[in-house]
Amino acid sequence: MLFAFLFMWALTALGLWIAAALVPGVRIRSTSGLAWAALVLGLANAFIRPLLWLLTLPLTVLTFGLFALVVNGFLIWLTAGLVPDFETDGFGPALLAALVMALFGILGFVAAEWLLFGTVHWMMMEHARPF
Repeated sequence: MLFAFLFMWALTALGLWIAAALVPGVRIRSTSGLAWAALVLGLANAFIRPLLWLLTLPLTVLTFGLFALVVNGFLIWLTAGLVPDFETDGFGPALLAALVMALFGILGFVAAEWLLFGTVHWMMMEHARPF
């Protein structure tokens, strides 16, 4: 359990670092700021994002899931407001950072599939089969 938490924290930090490197208007002032931002964003994703997704479910369905990027951008913007060494110049750069992090996540999943020769799968879906 601790390993999974640390692994997700490191991946979030890496995604934030990549987003800050690619998106103008997103800055990380220190390594500790990056670590704190990854921790705060992870906690926001764990506790606030499910409520936001539930509240914005009609918009998310109407936009075929694209509104989820707005929710993620809001959480990055909120994180920047809470962590002193992590800054965004507004909601626009936070939204672009959310897009970069989403693409990073997709590439990470594809890389895991390729490196593990297609053995990454949804465990819960396998157990849910009626056969």
